[in-house]
Amino acid sequence: MVADLGDVNVNLYNLQDSCRRIQEAYEKIVAAGCIPLTLGGDHTITYPILQAMAKKHGPVGLLHVDAHTDTADKALGEKLYHGTPFRRCVEEGLLDCKRVVQIGIRGSSMTLDPYRYNRSQGFRVVLAEDCWMKSLVPLMGEVRQQMGGKPIYISFDIDALDPAYAPGTGTPEIAGLTPSQALEIIRGCQGLNVVGCDLVEVSPPYDLSGE
Repeated sequence: MVADLGDVNVNLYNLQDSCRRIQEAYEKIVAAGCIPLTLGGDHTITYPILQAMAKKHGPVGLLHVDAHTDTADKALGEKLYHGTPFRRCVEEGLLDCKRVVQIGIRGSSMTLDPYRYNRSQGFRVVLAEDCWMKSLVPLMGEVRQQMGGKPIYISFDIDALDPAYAPGTGTPEIAGLTPSQALEIIRGCQGLNVVGCDLVEVSPPYDLSGE
């Protein structure tokens, strides 16, 4: 019941066109009754995937595991890049914002209150420091209650893990989650109505161990 559908044929010279191609490809995948597990790619790809998801399911809940919130408005004048996908999703009504949980958030910021936008939208933001030295099983119990039986999408950025365990990513941040905590998060999703998921921001050339 599992199939490798290969790669989406993106346009390496046009990000907008790549997003259009991804959305169209996923609309077909979802219409066929499949639950896509996507291996990216940077986090930009989650935006067109969620566009396709919302066409079938309406606004979905989101479990977002990441070192960064990815809700910036723009970079170098551009509104579409790997740091903005979830702000674009909010603007287009793709997310059920009362069922959005972000886990592992940390790292540098350019404002004194870097999570104000997220919390103002109703997101639950779980900082990495609130995960240090503890099991995340209780947290995931709360997440399951919050998500209920409605559709949920899982987006896992590899930089949520501490770079001691997963250095192969473009934006590493110290003091991240451990592999055992990552497993607790994934296993804690058992029983949820998962309609799709992705693992993004893996960049093997940055892993000097060759793993």
